[in-house]
Amino acid sequence: MKRSIIVSGGDIDFDFALSFLNEKAYSFLIGADRGIHFLRKAGKIPTHIVGDFDSSTEGDLEYFKENVQVPVYTYPSEKDETDTQIAVELAIELKSDEIYILGGTGSRVDHLLSNIRVLAIPERKGIPCFLADPWNRIRVIDKPLILSRQELIGQYVSLFALGGQVEGLTLTGFKYPLVDYELTGDNPMGVSNEIKGEKAEIFFRKGLLVVAESRDSAVCGEPCR
Repeated sequence: MKRSIIVSGGDIDFDFALSFLNEKAYSFLIGADRGIHFLRKAGKIPTHIVGDFDSSTEGDLEYFKENVQVPVYTYPSEKDETDTQIAVELAIELKSDEIYILGGTGSRVDHLLSNIRVLAIPERKGIPCFLADPWNRIRVIDKPLILSRQELIGQYVSLFALGGQVEGLTLTGFKYPLVDYELTGDNPMGVSNEIKGEKAEIFFRKGLLVVAESRDSAVCGEPCR
């Protein structure tokens, strides 16, 4: 399986991200703009670098240009796509089977909302794509999904409609089940559900659904691992 890991320019928990890169095998490591600062600090060599570099230090970019042979794709700062979106589209071009984004949540809510929408781009092509940080793993799905409790990163599973309503939403194996429900984008009722047994199923006929696995930091310290 070809896995791409994108390191974006949002706030990154250093220990979490370093552990993630050390534990998960990957075929491609893409540094997106300010994400290359973390990669340099962590001693990780990206396979590709992309961005307009309006938020990365010149020293980081020059370091990789001078010390390693890494393809660098430079874009104008005034562009339609975000750096993270460009990195995701590159991962798709590289025929990735799975994509993870580190540094895609952080403190900027506008960036988080943008990145959640970017997740739909690979999903429509059948490529699972995740935003990951110490407390959350977020993806967008356009087809039914079975979740294993053992594979969740936390206790909670929240579901939100993206870009319109989700038709026929049926949840089985959850603490709060649903049957043939129409979930709209202005309805937050999908927040903080839990899996009762070993597995749970999310079924729907049409729409895009944000699936957020979360845990409270207070459960295991700051931050969780």
